[in-house]
Amino acid sequence: MAQLGDLVRAKALLRSAARTFGPKEAVARARCVVAEAEIALVSRDLGWPAKALDAARATLEAHGDRVNAAHARYLEVRRLLLIGRLDEAERKLAELDPAPLPPASRAAHALVVAGIAMRRLRTKAARAALARAEHAARHAGIPALTAEVESASVVLNTPVARLIANGEERLLLLEEVEALQASKALVVDACRHVVRDPRAMVSLARRPVLFALARALGEAWPADVPRDMLVARAFGAKHADESHRARLRVEVGRLRTVLRTLTGVSATKRGFALVPRRAREVVVLARPSKRSMRRCSPSCRR
Repeated sequence: MAQLGDLVRAKALLRSAARTFGPKEAVARARCVVAEAEIALVSRDLGWPAKALDAARATLEAHGDRVNAAHARYLEVRRLLLIGRLDEAERKLAELDPAPLPPASRAAHALVVAGIAMRRLRTKAARAALARAEHAARHAGIPALTAEVESASVVLNTPVARLIANGEERLLLLEEVEALQASKALVVDACRHVVRDPRAMVSLARRPVLFALARALGEAWPADVPRDMLVARAFGAKHADESHRARLRVEVGRLRTVLRTLTGVSATKRGFALVPRRAREVVVLARPSKRSMRRCSPSCRR
């Protein structure tokens, strides 16, 4: 039922099956829990009780069902990836040895490794993991698994970000984003809401006004940005009055303080400009827009 797309009916059937199994059929009940967790993951129900999956995995391990126990662990790691807990995902994945597992499980392991590598911006490691996943999926002979590997591989050949520098824009692949993060540029990262250079990083994820100012200044660098334009970007005001300008001065002062190790913010005759301390240039990294993707040639999407 799940493969036909009726996830609600599939969950109901699994719960009914789990209730039917008696106390002596703990393994069967645990397998039902794992299957329900997989459906929850596919439907992006991240509120599904993770403790139930962990208990099912422990039951399967205790009864020697290492294949389904490993599958439960992979589901757990994939959930951690989706909620951004990469360190915990890596630790749990390190507890598994895929070598003795069947091809389908080895493919699942490699897919999770690739997912972590992509989020860590390690494209070489991601490509190697996807190659292992493709090889294992081919041996498993499961079309849905092969399709999942192919779908994951597309990410490496599809633009994932937009670079804004010196008034121009261009789309970047994941490996180009990785190269940018290793460069000597000061990067205003609108994907993660951080500002970084080769030595340090400052998060502005909880300070949207400061990040809006940093992004506006980064997009204009090396030029300055007029005060009225900064007011519009940071506060959404169409017309700047004296109260807006006073607030702008306060927020720019705060921005100077939080970014003091990375860049200065200099006042100019008409506004403000960034003055990087160590970086050679300033760039903004943003998510691809629909318009930029439409302009992208078919070759950059392959």
